[in-house]
Amino acid sequence: MLGERKNVAADRAALAVFLRTRREALQPEDVGLPHGRRRRTRGLRREEVASLCDMSADYYSRLEQPRGPRPSEQMLGAIARGLRLSLEERDHLFRLAGHALPGRMRQGEHIDPGMTRILDRLGDTPAEVVNHLGETLRQTAPAVRLLGDTTAYTGLARSAHYRWFTDLPSRFIHPESDHNDHSRLMVADLHATYTRDGGDSRAAELVVALNRESAEFADLWRERPVLGSYCAVKRFQHPVVGALELHCQTLVDPDQSQRLVVYTAAPGTKSHTDLQLLSLLPIAEGTLILNGR
Repeated sequence: MLGERKNVAADRAALAVFLRTRREALQPEDVGLPHGRRRRTRGLRREEVASLCDMSADYYSRLEQPRGPRPSEQMLGAIARGLRLSLEERDHLFRLAGHALPGRMRQGEHIDPGMTRILDRLGDTPAEVVNHLGETLRQTAPAVRLLGDTTAYTGLARSAHYRWFTDLPSRFIHPESDHNDHSRLMVADLHATYTRDGGDSRAAELVVALNRESAEFADLWRERPVLGSYCAVKRFQHPVVGALELHCQTLVDPDQSQRLVVYTAAPGTKSHTDLQLLSLLPIAEGTLILNGR
């Protein structure tokens, strides 16, 4: 049942079968990979799945054999994302591994397979999946070049709302003249989540922390601002290509409390040309300021 917290014994043989069948059910085009002519394996190769899960091929192979250690909850979450599992399939994976089910209040951590398939087809476009707390769950490579690796943060700093008010270098990506409007947008977005989720939510924890740590946030929070046009043109100040004016289009998955955010520039503009240039840069060169740590 949902919300169960009692650990049970792992069924490693069944876990191995489940992983293999889900891997074989995935086609390369499902995850943005070329199919190729000499593919003998049904579905994806083990090393391809391992890469999607950000783990070694040897570790993943031992899970399918089955041998090796019981995967941690963090590893299982990575496997669920890599194999494009549904929320129900993710829960089944946790049961087979002998772990308690992740609470559904944390469902915003798991990306819906449909959302993932869309993101996989945006490999040449800055795009990211963000949950209801402003935590980045996945980014395309162009998004990392534009915004920095915003999946790398931990704790409260995972939230873009928290970083905006507590880590001043995180503001350098936008012109200073836009900071006031961006601050109000951040507070309004968090206020909408807090209103929906209530006082016992993770959003409430963020609100308490930000009221304590940021006088600017506290002043704006007292006004209870309401979201306006979320997809208005946004101005960026990138350390390599300079000023960019980008349109921010958002696809919302209300069941998962997630947004797929896609950044584009109007064709024929300097921003369009510079965004194409940015996509050609090595990621390290394209993110000089963006993870100011």
